[in-house]
Amino acid sequence: MFLRFLKLQVKTTTRSPMWQKNLVLNIIVGFFILISVLYLLMLGLFLDQILKDLLPKRDPLQLVNGALIYYFFADLMIRFMMQNLPRLNIESYLHLPIKKGAIIHYMMGRTVADIFNLLPLLVFVPVTFTIVQPHAGNIPALAWIISLILMILSNNFLATYLKRLLGAKPSVVGVIGLVFLALIVLERTNVISLALFSGMFFHYIQVHPAWVLIILCYLFLIYDLHYQFLKKHLFPDEVQKKKAEEYRDQAENRYLKALGLTGSMLLLEFKMYIRNKRTKTILYMAPIFVLYGLMIYNSPGVLNQTGMLMFVGVFMTGGMMLNYANYAFGYESCYFDALLTKNIDFSQYIRVKFYIAVLIATVFYILTIPYLFYGVRILLINTAMYFYNIGFLSYTLLYFATFNKKRIDMNRGGMFNYQGIGSMNWLAVVPAFLLPFLIFLLFNFLGHPDLGLIFTTLLGITGLVFMKFILRWITRNFHQRKYIMASGFRTRD
Repeated sequence: MFLRFLKLQVKTTTRSPMWQKNLVLNIIVGFFILISVLYLLMLGLFLDQILKDLLPKRDPLQLVNGALIYYFFADLMIRFMMQNLPRLNIESYLHLPIKKGAIIHYMMGRTVADIFNLLPLLVFVPVTFTIVQPHAGNIPALAWIISLILMILSNNFLATYLKRLLGAKPSVVGVIGLVFLALIVLERTNVISLALFSGMFFHYIQVHPAWVLIILCYLFLIYDLHYQFLKKHLFPDEVQKKKAEEYRDQAENRYLKALGLTGSMLLLEFKMYIRNKRTKTILYMAPIFVLYGLMIYNSPGVLNQTGMLMFVGVFMTGGMMLNYANYAFGYESCYFDALLTKNIDFSQYIRVKFYIAVLIATVFYILTIPYLFYGVRILLINTAMYFYNIGFLSYTLLYFATFNKKRIDMNRGGMFNYQGIGSMNWLAVVPAFLLPFLIFLLFNFLGHPDLGLIFTTLLGITGLVFMKFILRWITRNFHQRKYIMASGFRTRD
């Protein structure tokens, strides 16, 4: 049955019009994947020599074992953000005499052939022969590589399980994320040593190969959790739905209604964010922006690097704002034509989007105030970047957003989802992170680095003073391009 499902899936993919349309793109992507394969294979073959040259006094096997836990943590995070969930048109099979368990096993089994599972083996398999086998012997090397393969598969099923769980029980995923962040903080503050634990664990696997059974049991546990979840929610999209009762209280929010049309539009934007997969995924990224400082400020010497601190300040106070303002009109692409037929004051429409951008940046700036613990300079830099975000970057993003012509499918979830993202969206990121740094470099070259921060702050304050003029300019450009935008939004990818 698995092979039959696979055959049908191949036919569905190759017969799709999008397969023919993206054939050239797939060939180009395949070329870059081939280059990556060669680089990883070379890394695996020569890792022993590289470690000897970099750290001649350290045991290469001990270094590799100690670094494995960091790799698997990073692998899980990357999978969670980038690995796509397998899709299957289940409705086509439910009326047939096919066991539901077979459908679920096929959906889960498809992920085994994912590129994220294959690429690490290009490094680990050569390392088994160049480092592990010469230092530990044949049986320990075999146990070592089997344990890594089982861990890779465990990460595969855990990441896909967490992505599905994200829609049904986001609080559980949030708790798991906080645990990972706590481990990172404890590691950076030298309270615990993950490298020591990792080295001991994989060393014991080499000494006692039967320890592989522990990882095997862990794999079965993760697989069963994922299987039982899918069995309970047979329709994959069902896990993204929520009951209507959750929104009743929000619809009756008297404080927003008291603001008139502005409040109603704010409420609609809020509903859009919490009801669509695409925007909900961005909301779940919020802790990453807030806690990013914990991962950076503890690094040695970072507190003396003003340029790096400016980047962190922009990222923490303006990252979520960038995700909103950069796609302010693209998020409404599915019903943009309907907006143009309504009696809407588009100057107020754009002003509301600006207010939301400022509100998002303000909330995240307030959340970064506790970083005052690392020094007053951190607070001053974050304040300067906050004013830059609301008084310059917000306008820039809204202006670039008027050039967006790509339709965004709000039902597609997943972080790092590039569907509906055009060249103008990427171009808008340049002033977000590059311009403040260039301003700082200019004044630093002149011998007055602090004047760079002052100039950046004044740039933002000046933008706020001329808010009405700048918003009128953006509105005028919106009117000139709204029909071009509407025409582009009608085209599906």
